[in-house]
Amino acid sequence: MAAKLVHLVDDDPAMRDSIAFLLDTAGFEVQVYEAGTKLLDRLAKPAQGVVLTDIRMPGINGLELLRRLRSAGQNLPVVIMTGHGDVPLAVEAMKLGACDFIEKPFDDEALVQALRSALERGGPAKVTDPTLREFVRRVGTLSQRERQVLDLLVAGNTSKEIGHALDISPRTVEIYRAKLMAKTQASNLQELMRWAVLSGLA
Repeated sequence: MAAKLVHLVDDDPAMRDSIAFLLDTAGFEVQVYEAGTKLLDRLAKPAQGVVLTDIRMPGINGLELLRRLRSAGQNLPVVIMTGHGDVPLAVEAMKLGACDFIEKPFDDEALVQALRSALERGGPAKVTDPTLREFVRRVGTLSQRERQVLDLLVAGNTSKEIGHALDISPRTVEIYRAKLMAKTQASNLQELMRWAVLSGLA
């Protein structure tokens, strides 16, 4: 059963209970922790399973938890839960070695799938992954302006900030954004960010 073990870290009791119930129903074994320090104290070494942690928590946040896990030699796959507007934090988490991030409120099936993928891979996806290779190829079809908008989006800038940086209107930014989303075939901003970071473009 350890192969489907999820270490769930969230300081919100209601959210913790809700996710634990969902994962239990989906066939995972769940261990819950109200803080990152609790996980670090209780985690066996070498540990098994996958860590699912909120990114914004009092004490040590999801990023710091990830850093401490890695410095302690724990190479468990880590999936980060983010709130709306946490794109720069999510990108930083991916660069630190998180294998995925999922934005709240999330679809139940999307969360289950993210955890299953993380457990199967055991870590971040590789650029040899056909999906990532195809994404890199599609990015190569972007115009120079679309690529600029992509780079600024992945850096966490809003349409207004991107417009200011490129000296174009936010509305024009939205048009370029729609075009690059269509060309890369990313279904949403979260997927675009994941692919960009995992393929080394961010």
